[in-house]
Amino acid sequence: MSSVSARAIKLLANTVIAFMPKKQFTTPEVADKYMLTGDERFSYCQGEHFTCGFGKQILTPKDVEEKKYFIAGYDSDNPAQGVLDDMLARAVFIDDNTGRGGVVICAVDAVGLSRHDVNDIRRLVLESGRVQGIRSINICATHTHSAIDTQGLWGEKLYRSGRDEEYMCFFKAKTAEAIISAYENRKNGRLFYSVTETVDMQFDCRLPEAYDRNLTKIRFESFDGKENIQIINFASHAELMGSKTTKISADFPCYMIREIEESNTNTNALFINGAIGGMISAREIKKVYRHELDCEQYTRDFGKALGEIANALEAETEIKPVINVHSRALKIRPENFALILMRFLGVLNNDVIRGKRRSEALISTELGYMELGDKQMGMFLIPGELFPELWNGEFLDEDESATGKNAEYDILKNLCECEHSFVVGLCNDELGYIIPDNDFLTDEKMPYINNATDIHQRRHYEETNSTGPHTARVLLEETKSIIRKTGELK
Repeated sequence: MSSVSARAIKLLANTVIAFMPKKQFTTPEVADKYMLTGDERFSYCQGEHFTCGFGKQILTPKDVEEKKYFIAGYDSDNPAQGVLDDMLARAVFIDDNTGRGGVVICAVDAVGLSRHDVNDIRRLVLESGRVQGIRSINICATHTHSAIDTQGLWGEKLYRSGRDEEYMCFFKAKTAEAIISAYENRKNGRLFYSVTETVDMQFDCRLPEAYDRNLTKIRFESFDGKENIQIINFASHAELMGSKTTKISADFPCYMIREIEESNTNTNALFINGAIGGMISAREIKKVYRHELDCEQYTRDFGKALGEIANALEAETEIKPVINVHSRALKIRPENFALILMRFLGVLNNDVIRGKRRSEALISTELGYMELGDKQMGMFLIPGELFPELWNGEFLDEDESATGKNAEYDILKNLCECEHSFVVGLCNDELGYIIPDNDFLTDEKMPYINNATDIHQRRHYEETNSTGPHTARVLLEETKSIIRKTGELK
């Protein structure tokens, strides 16, 4: 930030932070109160079998036709004018019966949630008195761009939150009920996984083309044959309804799940997104951007095609009844002062902690790592939209990158010794894009507000929706620390 205007903006942000009253900040104790850390040390002693349950609740408000709700994901001030398909919360409870307790994976049809809201949901679950022995609750946004604004960024005005607090109370209560139902519906059975590489399903809107092409399916089958639960992981922005939509929709995950559930007896499914930073989307997304498609039909067709791919998976590997999981609270120092200002304007509701200096504000977030089986499946629980090269190592080199440097990271894939691994994106928080530092570029005059253009004439939009260039390194180093601490990595 060498320009006068950039320094002036930063000074203004620091001044605002310094004079903010204490009540605007959260203490670490309050921010972390309802986070479950999971296992301090990983153990590979097996239980007799898995126990799983599924629960779901509709998140679409009943008064959607009468009350103004803003659609999130594209332009601000876009009130919903109808419903194509419902927003849902879908939850799976999984216990390995080792006596350490079960874990929850919950997917909500939303563009994103703050960790503050995630912890509100956890509180409702834990204080309900209806669940016992849960060691980890993980809530992931599917990142649909056609759902009601749950973050606040898409209101009538830039400085006015698009969140409806009455609706958010409803949203959190229903999500908690889905999790509780998953616990109460549990049955004993077996767990399997299968993987296939998809062909011509995705598009990367930003170099390098480094995305994860895998579709991963985790399937539970109860011993009595009356319960079949599927968890699908795939990396793509759920934005196929297009920027002109005025209809609430869960986007393609709805139609993928519908195809799976209607094609298989006694089946419930949920979708967890992957590493979608940089911008990983559907194959025809440029036609969606240019409004050249019937977006509703394309959304249905794309989801159905993914469901058919999931249904065609036959070669399954049985997962041994072992679960290991650990989560860690983090404090991210944002360079993006706009995020902090939006927080103090009440647009966002992230937990912000005052730093050592009065003018320093830190965003409270968390990171996690989970394994299923005896080193069979590794899941990186990432609080945002990770650029996939941070997982697979396919970085731009010094001649191609915006900074003229190579990337130097211990990539996630190399940290995991499991047979198969993948990223769970937007998990327990939405930090925005998580970008390799060698290709991170901001506008000199108005950083984090205007898009920068590099020497290769590439537009750097994603940086305006990120916390800063250091976030990727913090998350990867902390993941390495978690894996080393819990006993897997030497």
